[in-house]
Amino acid sequence: MWFLKVVAASCLLLSPSYAGIKDIKLHFDFMEQNQSQPVDPRSLTEGKVLDAEAIPLDYHKENTVTNDLAFDGFEDEDYIDFDKILSEDDYSEGDEIDDITIPDTEISNEPSDPKVRRARLLHLFNGRSRIERLNIVNARFGFSLYRSLRNHINQTDNILLAPVGISIAMGMMDLGTGPSTHEQLSKTLGFADFVNASVHYEDITVHKLFLKLTHRLFRRNFGYVLRSVNDLYVKRDITLEEPFRKDMKTYYFAEPQTVDFKDPAFLGMANRRIQKLTKGLINMPLKSVDPNMVMMLLNYIYFKGNWEQKFSKDATYYRNFHISERKYVRVPMMQNRGNYQAAADHELQCDVLQMPYIGNISMLVALPRKISGMRNLEKEISPSVIKRWMSNMTNRTREVVFPKFTLEQNYDLIENLKEMGVKDLFGETGDFSKMTSEKIMINWFKHQGTITVNEEGTQAASVTHVGFMPLSSQIRFVVDRPFLFLIYEHRTNCLLFIGRVVDPSKN
Repeated sequence: MWFLKVVAASCLLLSPSYAGIKDIKLHFDFMEQNQSQPVDPRSLTEGKVLDAEAIPLDYHKENTVTNDLAFDGFEDEDYIDFDKILSEDDYSEGDEIDDITIPDTEISNEPSDPKVRRARLLHLFNGRSRIERLNIVNARFGFSLYRSLRNHINQTDNILLAPVGISIAMGMMDLGTGPSTHEQLSKTLGFADFVNASVHYEDITVHKLFLKLTHRLFRRNFGYVLRSVNDLYVKRDITLEEPFRKDMKTYYFAEPQTVDFKDPAFLGMANRRIQKLTKGLINMPLKSVDPNMVMMLLNYIYFKGNWEQKFSKDATYYRNFHISERKYVRVPMMQNRGNYQAAADHELQCDVLQMPYIGNISMLVALPRKISGMRNLEKEISPSVIKRWMSNMTNRTREVVFPKFTLEQNYDLIENLKEMGVKDLFGETGDFSKMTSEKIMINWFKHQGTITVNEEGTQAASVTHVGFMPLSSQIRFVVDRPFLFLIYEHRTNCLLFIGRVVDPSKN
């Protein structure tokens, strides 16, 4: 299975001086050297220039990706020892959590009472590491954003979102916001819930944990490829506040680079960089650029993994996939027989299958028993539901029939984020005083993603609790109608992707 996503996260409007911002030539230009000699990105020293086009295609396959390159002395041990290096003060022992009054047997849907919601959230936090707690609020935000998006598109449309990428992009923007805009953004993203959970937390804790999350998620030697890159492009004469510039590089590996947005060459350079970093899966994400733009913030996530139990290509055959009660399409369906974890949620009237990748990452497939049940499943999906599913799965030999599909989705999320409560960020009242003294606003927030699922790749998650029954008696799991899928990285409990497949034949 291949998974890829791009968040083109913020394009701000207005103008002016250099403020230590790296020139765009250090980002794109060719290194002046004998082209007969292979380019080694690790050989860079201060003052030398490297063009992204000169980097071998397999470089990012072999190295953790930030937009910083690895230097001499950055050996394998630096990757291998990350768990020890980053484990200090990372876990929840000693972090005080408020009294929890909601029992674990509470119904799965999110209640309307804020106190009940908070109690349930704190229950989810109990016993979790700090990174896991942050990922819980990231997932809550992701599910809310999914529901907002779903409400504005056709019921027959496929959906693809990468919540962690959007949260990372919003975290970067949060570094530059003044008090009122920060409060609004922090509340909507769930960062405020995280900070208020313990007397040991403060606003900067969120950004420190995004730094640790980047190291934990986007490093090698896990058996799959998962990479993330953050870019910050700034109009050549704009002045950034030094603390913002420093924090962006420290916590998000995004060093501001000066550009001329009016220069047609910028579009081509940026697209070539994205194409290279995403292995060509995203070709032309930037169709155009507003020449009046003063800042562009981009986050890319690239994922490629292999199923633990691959599907045989010889077993793939065409079968009916029911889009609605009366309509179906013929699509290639993969089939396999092996040990899979699954469960049944009788309250939400769906069955859940976990399909693991090599490397402790998996796809969780939630299949409503009736096509009409998708709406209710989308309404109720939450971290509490996922927790119950994952703690109640049973493992047995099953026959799995699953469609091959490719999704490419592109969204402008400004109206969705406004609907969720982030209004100042996209209006004239936005306070970006920690970023720049200029009066600016965000007028562009794009999210683009691509996923291909075939016989080589697969993913997982989990199923069931109170009111749920194990799927112990089911020996066949046939996914021949609309379903939800969620990609989880289990070391950090991170929701990487969420999507809906209504019609596998539609790209």
